[in-house]
Amino acid sequence: MSEYQYFEFRAVDRPLTEKQMAELRRVSTRAEISPDRFVNVYNYGDFRGDPMKLVEKYFDAFLYLTNWGSRCFMLRAPDRLLDSGVAAEYGAGSSLSSHHTGNQVIVSFTAEEVEEDEWEDGEGWLASLVQVRTALMRGDHRALYLGWLLAVQADEVDDDTPEPAVPTGLGRLDAPLKHLAQFLHLDSDLITAAAEQSKARPRPSALKKKVAARVSKLPASERNSLLASLIAADDPHLAAELQQQMLGRADHGGAMPVAPRRCAADLLERARVLRETHRAKEEEERTLRNARRERAAIERRRALLESQMGSEDSLWNTVHRLIDTRQPKRYDEAVNLLRDLRDMAEMQNDATPFMARMADLHAKHVRKSSLVDRFRKANLAG
Repeated sequence: MSEYQYFEFRAVDRPLTEKQMAELRRVSTRAEISPDRFVNVYNYGDFRGDPMKLVEKYFDAFLYLTNWGSRCFMLRAPDRLLDSGVAAEYGAGSSLSSHHTGNQVIVSFTAEEVEEDEWEDGEGWLASLVQVRTALMRGDHRALYLGWLLAVQADEVDDDTPEPAVPTGLGRLDAPLKHLAQFLHLDSDLITAAAEQSKARPRPSALKKKVAARVSKLPASERNSLLASLIAADDPHLAAELQQQMLGRADHGGAMPVAPRRCAADLLERARVLRETHRAKEEEERTLRNARRERAAIERRRALLESQMGSEDSLWNTVHRLIDTRQPKRYDEAVNLLRDLRDMAEMQNDATPFMARMADLHAKHVRKSSLVDRFRKANLAG
């Protein structure tokens, strides 16, 4: 396959109408279109639509993936839940950008020239990322910070540029954020470096108590109104809005002031140090694993040789029979047995009988050049 482009759009809050699906069909006659999904795969040609415009008008999330290393994840959220000014604070280059249109904010994460060990299908990626949008609408800004880190990684940020506000909980990413980092091929050491100044988020049990305390202080009429709205589900964003109201910024991944703020060069240098440390540790662990395997192999061989002690004459007879076949494969088997006999003799600190019998064997078959060559390579020749 010389080319692969994967386009997927998702309608999350409300399904597409029949009219909207008909409009989208005019954009592409070959796309898979349903009330909540628009998917198109190209192995040749190109998509005629403008993803940004389609997200503005129809969809809440978009994903693009190619086999030459281009990737994009786009999401749309109401500006009452995702402040356009906050999104802009984290924006940098093409890696993370935001667009305010009407009462919606569209955020785009873009990675170019992603290096992959093998070709990857786009199917399933958007499903694993769509919850990033939900988290952003609840005030979790960790995705935005990851987007800024991507710009740092892509050299779109000057070395002396200070980092934006660091969200809480950056050291423990949930599954959607891990998928986002993986999709964008964001350096894990760079994330670890950034997370060193990120405070931990409160435990779910503590958040639950805090919410319960604040809800209990609401007037009964307001509580009843909110409960009725939640049950009726007439506003898909009501839960996110309430969470922002009931919890502080630090409770759900919002940004907290950090002093002093690090610059892009600081984070890159710290990531480099972490990477070198990890490599050294991995090399040390690899060396230890190899040493353990070698010791285990030596012990297994010692046990095998000990089990054969006392059967030397029988093994020598087998060696002679194998050699008499004049078959190269049998020569190899004979040489392996001779190695065993040599090592058994060395284990018993009495190699003289073996050396004598080996010299006789060599003299007897000195004209068998391939056999003698095997003796030499196995350090068996006298």
